[in-house]
Amino acid sequence: MSLLQIQNLSVAFGAPTVVDDVSFTIAAGEKLAIVGESGSGKTVTALSILRLNQDARYSGRIEFEGKDILSRPEAAMRALRGKDVAMIFQEPMTALNPLFTIGNQIAEVLMLHEGIDAKSAALRTVELLEKTGIPEAARRALSYPHQLSGGQRQRAMIAMALACKPKLLIADEPTTALDVTIQVQILELLNQLQREENMAVLIISHDLNLVRHFADRVGVMERGRLVEIAPTAELFANPRQPYTCQLLASRPQRQVAPVAADVPVLLAAQQLSCTFPIKQGWFRKSQFVALDDVTLTLQQGETLGIVGESGSGKSTLGMALLRLSSAVVEGNIQFDGQAVSAMSSAAVRPLRAKMQVVFQDPFASLSPRRTIEQIVGEGLALHQPQLDAAALRAAVVNGLLEVGLSADMLSRYPHEFSGGQRQRIAIARVLVLKPELILLDEPTSSLDVSVQQQVLLLLAELQRKYGMAYLFISHDLAVIRAMAHRVLVLKDGKVLESGPTEAVLSQPRHPYTKRLLAASAYAVDGRAATGLPAVVA
Repeated sequence: MSLLQIQNLSVAFGAPTVVDDVSFTIAAGEKLAIVGESGSGKTVTALSILRLNQDARYSGRIEFEGKDILSRPEAAMRALRGKDVAMIFQEPMTALNPLFTIGNQIAEVLMLHEGIDAKSAALRTVELLEKTGIPEAARRALSYPHQLSGGQRQRAMIAMALACKPKLLIADEPTTALDVTIQVQILELLNQLQREENMAVLIISHDLNLVRHFADRVGVMERGRLVEIAPTAELFANPRQPYTCQLLASRPQRQVAPVAADVPVLLAAQQLSCTFPIKQGWFRKSQFVALDDVTLTLQQGETLGIVGESGSGKSTLGMALLRLSSAVVEGNIQFDGQAVSAMSSAAVRPLRAKMQVVFQDPFASLSPRRTIEQIVGEGLALHQPQLDAAALRAAVVNGLLEVGLSADMLSRYPHEFSGGQRQRIAIARVLVLKPELILLDEPTSSLDVSVQQQVLLLLAELQRKYGMAYLFISHDLAVIRAMAHRVLVLKDGKVLESGPTEAVLSQPRHPYTKRLLAASAYAVDGRAATGLPAVVA
């Protein structure tokens, strides 16, 4: 008997049917991957297994261990969720409670489902955080979600999902926010637990290289339908459907145009450092050094790629350069010839239209109470108050069209879109201002491979058209190779290596850079690796 059996599942929200007649099975201990573009119905299908789709209308049948999920009472579903079937959600910041520490949230799962006491749960929590690669696990267990990096939040959520050793783990983009070395550790961990506990895994991912080396079988979804399902090796070697062929052919391609040597410097930082105060008891305080003596320059129309593991200081550097950091920042920052590091917050405010940010988590950065028209047009209304309503709407529509969305989405809200669509909305909100500098913090991490390539093409085209400069933060070295003119490698807040992209990624000098490349899906010469690299200690 299959552990999970889905028969003719359809899911509708009002009139639209977003999952249409889907059928598949998962055996105990099997690893099944579901791939497809954003909006294809992957996540809705996965959420249906735990009945987590709000206001959804189901038809068909979902059986777990021979019992129908769709007819179970809610009390039985609560006992099932987190115990026998656990889920790693795509967006950790919205899945974690901001009012409780990471340790409390993981311990709660153990106390609820395992019945252990608080002290034992706390000790087990630290062990789980260590297994998922979080440094200083005992200290991080006392942190709140906003005090962790995006990758660290994702690892904490993975630890929570694995706490009770579920029979079925649903992983919705489990490595999206993780750097390449931690991705390998997480995959090795999932493989180890799957072997030890005979745990089945349903993984949803747009990372085809990950799927190829992790899953036993792969299903391909297109517009709510499961168009193809086959053993992994067979599907990659002989795809039957044109849509599958299109997905497999999607890879980031080098997009950048050369920047002339005499182009003016737009952004420069000298001896930049950032420190965060850490409270220790009532009277004692220490500080955490997030950045130490960072110096860089960025020319007009240039892209500087910033790479490094989670917690290395990438996002902190970007926020500090744009005067958005809450840390104590020292050093000199110049933007467009102006010493912004010496300006007051009020003096910097008029420059905000010229330097914009696309954040890593699109759901957290989009107001759930505002329509897409209001979200995309907010910056325009603030910085260009002379625009009338018609001109403002026209600019918003044009911004949506530029990122592959349509005008009929204006009156909808963020929760009505997939993760990839929400990220495109976030990009449109920035692009309508036509800024001189955009900080792109993992802008394609939640996008499927085909849409990722479309967004990269769009960003490259806009850069050529408008001469915008990009600070491009990413853990995906293939994306950095495609988009960046130069690369800066960060570790523990220090710059270990920097230079032209091809020089750094083809002939790295520092052992840490070599380690990042060894753990990525691309070898030093830029060709796809033949298998998953071993975990780097």
